[in-house]
Amino acid sequence: MASRVVKRAYKYRFYPTSEQADQLARTFGCVRYVYNRALAERSRAWTCEQRRINYVDTSRMLTGWKRDQETSWLTEPSKGPLQVALQHLQGAFDMFWRKRAAYPRFKRKGKSKDSATYFSNCFTFRDGQIRLAKQAEPLDIHWSRPLPCGAVPSQVTVSKDSAGRYHIAILVEETMPSLAASSRTVGVDAGITSLYAFSTGEKVPNPRYEKKDRARLARAQRVFARKGKGSANRAKARVKVARIHARIADRRRDHLHKLSTRLVRENQVIAIEDLSVRNMVRNRRLARAISDASWSQFRSMLEYKAEWYGRTVVAVDRFYPSSKTCSECGRINDAMPLQLRQWTCVCGVSHDRDVNAAKNIRAAGLAVLACGDGVRPSRG
Repeated sequence: MASRVVKRAYKYRFYPTSEQADQLARTFGCVRYVYNRALAERSRAWTCEQRRINYVDTSRMLTGWKRDQETSWLTEPSKGPLQVALQHLQGAFDMFWRKRAAYPRFKRKGKSKDSATYFSNCFTFRDGQIRLAKQAEPLDIHWSRPLPCGAVPSQVTVSKDSAGRYHIAILVEETMPSLAASSRTVGVDAGITSLYAFSTGEKVPNPRYEKKDRARLARAQRVFARKGKGSANRAKARVKVARIHARIADRRRDHLHKLSTRLVRENQVIAIEDLSVRNMVRNRRLARAISDASWSQFRSMLEYKAEWYGRTVVAVDRFYPSSKTCSECGRINDAMPLQLRQWTCVCGVSHDRDVNAAKNIRAAGLAVLACGDGVRPSRG
Protein backbone atom coordinates (compact mmCIF):
# COMPACT_ATOMS: atom_id res chain seq x y z
CA MET A 1 0.00 0.00 0.00
CA ALA A 2 1.46 3.36 -1.07
CA SER A 3 1.56 6.10 1.54
CA ARG A 4 1.14 9.81 0.91
CA VAL A 5 2.33 12.93 2.71
CA VAL A 6 -0.50 15.35 3.53
CA LYS A 7 -0.82 18.55 5.51
CA ARG A 8 -3.04 18.00 8.51
CA ALA A 9 -4.15 20.33 11.29
CA TYR A 10 -4.47 19.20 14.90
CA LYS A 11 -6.72 21.34 17.03
CA TYR A 12 -6.40 21.78 20.81
CA ARG A 13 -7.82 23.90 23.60
CA PHE A 14 -5.42 26.23 25.39
CA TYR A 15 -5.79 28.50 28.39
CA PRO A 16 -3.89 31.79 28.15
CA THR A 17 -2.70 33.85 31.08
CA SER A 18 -4.22 37.30 31.52
CA GLU A 19 -1.16 38.85 29.86
CA GLN A 20 -1.36 36.45 26.92
CA ALA A 21 -5.11 37.05 26.58
CA ASP A 22 -4.55 40.82 26.42
CA GLN A 23 -1.80 40.42 23.85
CA LEU A 24 -3.97 38.09 21.74
CA ALA A 25 -6.91 40.50 21.95
CA ARG A 26 -4.70 43.28 20.54
CA THR A 27 -3.46 40.95 17.81
CA PHE A 28 -7.02 39.96 16.86
CA GLY A 29 -7.98 43.63 16.70
CA CYS A 30 -5.02 44.52 14.47
CA VAL A 31 -5.75 41.59 12.14
CA ARG A 32 -9.37 42.70 11.83
CA TYR A 33 -8.35 46.34 11.20
CA VAL A 34 -5.81 45.43 8.50
CA TYR A 35 -8.28 43.14 6.73
CA ASN A 36 -11.07 45.73 6.78
CA ARG A 37 -8.86 48.63 5.71
CA ALA A 38 -7.32 46.65 2.86
CA LEU A 39 -10.81 45.61 1.73
CA ALA A 40 -11.95 49.26 1.82
CA GLU A 41 -8.91 50.35 -0.22
CA ARG A 42 -9.44 47.64 -2.83
CA SER A 43 -13.16 48.47 -3.11
CA ARG A 44 -12.45 52.21 -3.40
CA ALA A 45 -9.78 51.71 -6.06
CA TRP A 46 -12.13 49.67 -8.23
CA THR A 47 -15.20 51.88 -7.70
CA CYS A 48 -13.45 55.21 -8.25
CA GLU A 49 -10.55 54.33 -10.57
CA GLN A 50 -11.52 50.98 -12.12
CA ARG A 51 -8.16 49.73 -10.85
CA ARG A 52 -7.43 46.38 -9.23
CA ILE A 53 -5.20 46.16 -6.17
CA ASN A 54 -3.44 42.89 -5.43
CA TYR A 55 -1.72 41.41 -2.39
CA VAL A 56 1.63 43.10 -3.14
CA ASP A 57 -0.04 46.53 -3.22
CA THR A 58 -1.81 46.00 0.10
CA SER A 59 1.44 44.73 1.64
CA ARG A 60 3.10 48.04 0.70
CA MET A 61 0.12 49.86 2.20
CA LEU A 62 0.57 47.93 5.45
CA THR A 63 4.15 49.19 5.70
CA GLY A 64 2.88 52.75 5.35
CA TRP A 65 0.17 52.24 7.95
CA LYS A 66 2.76 51.08 10.46
CA ARG A 67 4.82 54.22 9.87
CA ASP A 68 1.80 56.47 10.29
CA GLN A 69 1.60 57.91 13.80
CA GLU A 70 -2.16 57.40 13.97
CA THR A 71 -1.83 53.66 13.32
CA SER A 72 1.63 53.05 14.80
CA TRP A 73 0.00 50.53 17.18
CA LEU A 74 0.04 48.08 14.26
CA THR A 75 3.70 47.44 15.13
CA GLU A 76 2.75 45.93 18.53
CA PRO A 77 1.72 42.45 17.34
CA SER A 78 3.84 40.10 15.25
CA LYS A 79 3.98 41.00 11.56
CA GLY A 80 3.05 37.44 10.51
CA PRO A 81 -0.70 37.50 11.36
CA LEU A 82 -1.11 40.86 9.59
CA GLN A 83 0.47 39.54 6.40
CA VAL A 84 -1.72 36.43 6.57
CA ALA A 85 -4.81 38.64 6.85
CA LEU A 86 -3.89 40.24 3.53
CA GLN A 87 -3.33 36.80 2.00
CA HIS A 88 -6.75 35.67 3.20
CA LEU A 89 -8.29 38.77 1.61
CA GLN A 90 -6.54 37.98 -1.67
CA GLY A 91 -7.90 34.44 -1.48
CA ALA A 92 -11.42 35.78 -0.86
CA PHE A 93 -11.17 37.95 -3.97
CA ASP A 94 -9.86 35.02 -6.01
CA MET A 95 -12.91 32.99 -5.00
CA PHE A 96 -15.17 35.93 -5.88
CA TRP A 97 -13.63 36.35 -9.34
CA ARG A 98 -14.12 32.64 -10.01
CA LYS A 99 -17.79 33.11 -9.02
CA ARG A 100 -17.43 30.56 -6.25
CA ALA A 101 -18.16 32.97 -3.37
CA ALA A 102 -19.82 36.29 -2.66
CA TYR A 103 -17.96 39.59 -2.49
CA PRO A 104 -15.72 39.77 0.62
CA ARG A 105 -17.36 41.37 3.63
CA PHE A 106 -15.97 43.43 6.47
CA LYS A 107 -15.16 41.70 9.73
CA ARG A 108 -17.14 42.96 12.72
CA LYS A 109 -15.97 42.71 16.30
CA GLY A 110 -18.05 40.15 18.17
CA LYS A 111 -19.78 38.95 14.99
CA SER A 112 -16.97 36.84 13.49
CA LYS A 113 -14.51 34.47 15.12
CA ASP A 114 -11.23 36.10 16.11
CA SER A 115 -8.17 34.33 14.74
CA ALA A 116 -4.51 34.93 13.93
CA THR A 117 -2.13 32.72 11.94
CA TYR A 118 1.59 32.50 12.72
CA PHE A 119 4.14 31.05 10.30
CA SER A 120 7.23 29.15 11.44
CA ASN A 121 9.29 32.35 11.82
CA CYS A 122 6.73 33.80 14.24
CA PHE A 123 6.64 31.02 16.85
CA THR A 124 8.90 28.42 18.43
CA PHE A 125 8.16 24.77 19.06
CA ARG A 126 10.54 23.18 21.53
CA ASP A 127 10.19 20.34 24.05
CA GLY A 128 6.49 19.99 23.27
CA GLN A 129 5.75 23.64 24.00
CA ILE A 130 4.70 26.47 21.69
CA ARG A 131 5.69 30.07 22.31
CA LEU A 132 4.24 32.77 20.06
CA ALA A 133 6.21 35.79 18.91
CA LYS A 134 6.38 38.63 21.44
CA GLN A 135 5.15 36.38 24.27
CA ALA A 136 7.41 35.47 27.16
CA GLU A 137 5.66 32.28 28.29
CA PRO A 138 4.60 29.20 26.30
CA LEU A 139 0.90 28.50 25.79
CA ASP A 140 -0.86 26.21 28.27
CA ILE A 141 -2.10 23.70 25.70
CA HIS A 142 -4.15 20.70 26.77
CA TRP A 143 -2.78 17.96 24.51
CA SER A 144 -5.85 15.78 24.03
CA ARG A 145 -3.86 13.65 21.55
CA PRO A 146 -0.17 13.64 20.60
CA LEU A 147 1.20 15.12 17.43
CA PRO A 148 2.66 12.64 14.90
CA CYS A 149 6.08 11.41 15.91
CA GLY A 150 8.76 13.78 14.65
CA ALA A 151 6.25 16.28 13.24
CA VAL A 152 7.44 19.88 12.99
CA PRO A 153 4.66 22.50 12.84
CA SER A 154 4.81 24.75 9.78
CA GLN A 155 2.17 27.17 11.05
CA VAL A 156 -0.25 27.62 13.94
CA THR A 157 -3.58 29.42 14.09
CA VAL A 158 -4.90 30.68 17.42
CA SER A 159 -8.56 31.59 17.69
CA LYS A 160 -11.19 32.64 20.18
CA ASP A 161 -14.82 31.71 19.56
CA SER A 162 -17.96 33.49 20.71
CA ALA A 163 -18.17 31.18 23.75
CA GLY A 164 -14.84 32.54 25.02
CA ARG A 165 -12.86 29.37 24.26
CA TYR A 166 -9.32 29.56 22.92
CA HIS A 167 -8.11 27.00 20.36
CA ILE A 168 -4.87 26.43 18.52
CA ALA A 169 -4.68 24.58 15.20
CA ILE A 170 -1.22 23.17 14.49
CA LEU A 171 -0.43 22.37 10.86
CA VAL A 172 2.03 19.52 10.29
CA GLU A 173 3.02 17.17 7.51
CA GLU A 174 1.95 13.60 8.17
CA THR A 175 2.47 10.39 6.24
CA MET A 176 -0.94 8.79 5.71
CA PRO A 177 -0.93 5.11 4.70
CA SER A 178 -3.45 4.22 2.00
CA LEU A 179 -6.06 1.74 3.11
CA ALA A 180 -6.22 -1.70 1.52
CA ALA A 181 -8.23 -1.67 -1.71
CA SER A 182 -11.84 -2.65 -1.19
CA SER A 183 -14.45 -3.95 -3.58
CA ARG A 184 -17.26 -2.26 -1.66
CA THR A 185 -19.09 0.77 -3.02
CA VAL A 186 -21.92 2.68 -1.40
CA GLY A 187 -24.49 5.27 -2.37
CA VAL A 188 -25.49 7.88 0.22
CA ASP A 189 -28.84 9.65 0.21
CA ALA A 190 -29.17 12.66 2.52
CA GLY A 191 -32.41 13.19 4.38
CA ILE A 192 -34.05 14.74 7.42
CA THR A 193 -36.17 11.94 8.91
CA SER A 194 -33.12 9.71 8.55
CA LEU A 195 -29.90 11.67 8.40
CA TYR A 196 -28.44 9.35 5.76
CA ALA A 197 -29.62 6.21 3.98
CA PHE A 198 -27.12 3.85 2.37
CA SER A 199 -27.54 1.63 -0.66
CA THR A 200 -26.85 -1.33 1.65
CA GLY A 201 -30.24 -0.73 3.28
CA GLU A 202 -28.83 0.84 6.44
CA LYS A 203 -30.31 4.06 7.76
CA VAL A 204 -28.52 6.48 10.08
CA PRO A 205 -31.01 8.15 12.43
CA ASN A 206 -30.96 11.91 12.66
CA PRO A 207 -29.71 12.89 16.15
CA ARG A 208 -31.26 16.39 15.83
CA TYR A 209 -28.85 18.02 18.27
CA GLU A 210 -30.33 21.46 17.74
CA LYS A 211 -33.83 20.22 18.54
CA LYS A 212 -32.64 18.56 21.77
CA ASP A 213 -31.21 21.84 23.06
CA ARG A 214 -33.85 24.11 21.52
CA ALA A 215 -35.66 24.74 24.81
CA ARG A 216 -32.43 25.63 26.63
CA LEU A 217 -31.40 27.86 23.77
CA ALA A 218 -34.76 29.66 23.71
CA ARG A 219 -34.60 30.36 27.45
CA ALA A 220 -31.07 31.70 27.20
CA GLN A 221 -32.01 33.91 24.25
CA ARG A 222 -34.99 35.34 26.14
CA VAL A 223 -32.75 36.18 29.09
CA PHE A 224 -30.24 37.77 26.73
CA ALA A 225 -32.94 39.88 25.04
CA ARG A 226 -34.06 41.34 28.38
CA LYS A 227 -30.61 42.63 29.35
CA GLY A 228 -29.74 46.26 28.75
CA LYS A 229 -27.54 46.95 25.76
CA GLY A 230 -23.93 47.57 26.71
CA SER A 231 -24.31 46.13 30.21
CA ALA A 232 -22.04 43.52 31.78
CA ASN A 233 -25.04 41.25 32.38
CA ARG A 234 -25.85 41.33 28.67
CA ALA A 235 -22.30 40.26 27.87
CA LYS A 236 -22.60 37.33 30.31
CA ALA A 237 -25.95 36.31 28.83
CA ARG A 238 -24.48 36.44 25.33
CA VAL A 239 -21.72 34.03 26.37
CA LYS A 240 -24.32 31.61 27.76
CA VAL A 241 -26.16 31.62 24.44
CA ALA A 242 -22.88 31.10 22.58
CA ARG A 243 -21.97 28.13 24.79
CA ILE A 244 -25.23 26.37 23.96
CA HIS A 245 -24.59 26.92 20.25
CA ALA A 246 -21.04 25.60 20.71
CA ARG A 247 -22.32 22.49 22.49
CA ILE A 248 -24.70 21.77 19.59
CA ALA A 249 -21.98 22.32 16.98
CA ASP A 250 -19.42 20.18 18.83
CA ARG A 251 -21.77 17.21 19.18
CA ARG A 252 -22.85 17.44 15.55
CA ARG A 253 -19.24 17.66 14.32
CA ASP A 254 -18.20 14.68 16.44
CA HIS A 255 -21.03 12.56 15.02
CA LEU A 256 -20.22 13.50 11.41
CA HIS A 257 -16.52 12.79 11.92
CA LYS A 258 -17.22 9.28 13.18
CA LEU A 259 -19.68 8.54 10.38
CA SER A 260 -17.46 9.91 7.59
CA THR A 261 -14.39 8.04 8.88
CA ARG A 262 -16.35 4.80 8.97
CA LEU A 263 -17.60 5.21 5.39
CA VAL A 264 -14.14 6.01 4.05
CA ARG A 265 -12.55 3.03 5.80
CA GLU A 266 -15.18 0.55 4.61
CA ASN A 267 -15.75 1.61 0.97
CA GLN A 268 -13.58 2.21 -2.06
CA VAL A 269 -16.13 4.44 -3.83
CA ILE A 270 -18.69 6.67 -2.13
CA ALA A 271 -21.41 8.24 -4.29
CA ILE A 272 -23.27 11.28 -2.95
CA GLU A 273 -25.68 13.89 -4.26
CA ASP A 274 -24.38 17.27 -5.38
CA LEU A 275 -26.89 19.18 -3.25
CA SER A 276 -27.30 22.97 -3.38
CA VAL A 277 -27.80 23.54 0.34
CA ARG A 278 -27.70 27.32 -0.08
CA ASN A 279 -30.87 27.18 -2.19
CA MET A 280 -32.56 24.50 -0.09
CA VAL A 281 -32.40 26.50 3.15
CA ARG A 282 -34.59 29.14 1.50
CA ASN A 283 -37.49 26.83 2.28
CA ARG A 284 -38.65 28.33 5.57
CA ARG A 285 -40.33 25.11 6.70
CA LEU A 286 -37.20 23.00 6.33
CA ALA A 287 -34.40 25.56 6.78
CA ARG A 288 -33.77 24.75 10.45
CA ALA A 289 -33.76 20.98 9.91
CA ILE A 290 -31.50 21.25 6.84
CA SER A 291 -29.04 23.48 8.68
CA ASP A 292 -28.97 21.08 11.63
CA ALA A 293 -28.22 18.14 9.32
CA SER A 294 -25.07 19.95 8.05
CA TRP A 295 -24.86 18.10 4.72
CA SER A 296 -22.15 20.40 3.34
CA GLN A 297 -19.86 19.76 6.30
CA PHE A 298 -20.32 16.01 5.95
CA ARG A 299 -19.44 16.14 2.24
CA SER A 300 -16.32 18.16 3.00
CA MET A 301 -15.23 15.57 5.57
CA LEU A 302 -15.77 12.73 3.11
CA GLU A 303 -13.76 14.45 0.39
CA TYR A 304 -10.63 15.30 2.34
CA LYS A 305 -10.57 11.96 4.19
CA ALA A 306 -10.99 10.09 0.90
CA GLU A 307 -8.02 12.03 -0.49
CA TRP A 308 -5.97 11.08 2.57
CA TYR A 309 -6.65 7.36 2.35
CA GLY A 310 -6.83 6.80 -1.41
CA ARG A 311 -10.61 6.50 -1.72
CA THR A 312 -12.95 8.07 -4.28
CA VAL A 313 -15.94 10.33 -3.66
CA VAL A 314 -18.12 11.04 -6.68
CA ALA A 315 -20.96 13.58 -6.73
CA VAL A 316 -24.09 12.84 -8.77
CA ASP A 317 -25.96 15.62 -10.56
CA ARG A 318 -28.43 17.26 -8.18
CA PHE A 319 -31.20 17.03 -10.79
CA TYR A 320 -30.87 13.28 -11.21
CA PRO A 321 -34.30 11.83 -10.19
CA SER A 322 -32.93 9.33 -7.69
CA SER A 323 -36.14 9.20 -5.63
CA LYS A 324 -38.48 8.88 -8.61
CA THR A 325 -36.54 6.12 -10.35
CA CYS A 326 -37.10 2.44 -9.64
CA SER A 327 -33.73 0.86 -8.83
CA GLU A 328 -34.93 -2.47 -10.29
CA CYS A 329 -36.49 -1.66 -13.66
CA GLY A 330 -35.39 1.96 -14.15
CA ARG A 331 -38.88 3.38 -14.62
CA ILE A 332 -39.15 7.08 -13.68
CA ASN A 333 -42.35 8.16 -11.92
CA ASP A 334 -43.98 11.43 -12.84
CA ALA A 335 -44.29 12.63 -9.23
CA MET A 336 -43.01 11.58 -5.83
CA PRO A 337 -44.50 13.62 -2.94
CA LEU A 338 -42.16 14.18 -0.01
CA GLN A 339 -44.56 12.54 2.44
CA LEU A 340 -44.54 9.28 0.44
CA ARG A 341 -41.92 7.14 2.21
CA GLN A 342 -42.84 3.69 0.83
CA TRP A 343 -43.98 2.97 -2.71
CA THR A 344 -44.42 0.03 -5.11
CA CYS A 345 -43.31 0.16 -8.73
CA VAL A 346 -45.39 -1.24 -11.60
CA CYS A 347 -42.79 -4.02 -11.85
CA GLY A 348 -44.01 -5.23 -8.46
CA VAL A 349 -40.98 -4.26 -6.33
CA SER A 350 -41.67 -2.38 -3.09
CA HIS A 351 -39.21 0.40 -2.22
CA ASP A 352 -38.19 2.40 0.79
CA ARG A 353 -37.91 5.91 -0.65
CA ASP A 354 -34.50 6.75 0.88
CA VAL A 355 -32.83 3.37 0.35
CA ASN A 356 -34.06 3.26 -3.25
CA ALA A 357 -32.61 6.72 -3.84
CA ALA A 358 -29.28 5.61 -2.34
CA LYS A 359 -29.17 2.61 -4.69
CA ASN A 360 -29.78 4.85 -7.69
CA ILE A 361 -27.12 7.30 -6.51
CA ARG A 362 -24.63 4.43 -6.22
CA ALA A 363 -25.41 3.21 -9.76
CA ALA A 364 -25.22 6.76 -11.13
CA GLY A 365 -21.93 7.41 -9.35
CA LEU A 366 -20.36 4.29 -10.83
CA ALA A 367 -21.63 5.37 -14.26
CA VAL A 368 -19.99 8.76 -13.83
CA LEU A 369 -16.69 7.11 -12.93
CA ALA A 370 -16.90 4.77 -15.91
CA CYS A 371 -18.10 7.25 -18.53
CA GLY A 372 -16.93 10.57 -17.13
CA ASP A 373 -20.23 12.25 -17.96
CA GLY A 374 -23.35 13.39 -16.19
CA VAL A 375 -26.32 11.16 -15.49
CA ARG A 376 -29.21 13.57 -15.98
CA PRO A 377 -31.90 11.90 -18.15
CA SER A 378 -32.70 13.43 -21.51
CA ARG A 379 -35.75 15.71 -21.76
CA GLY A 380 -37.25 13.54 -24.45
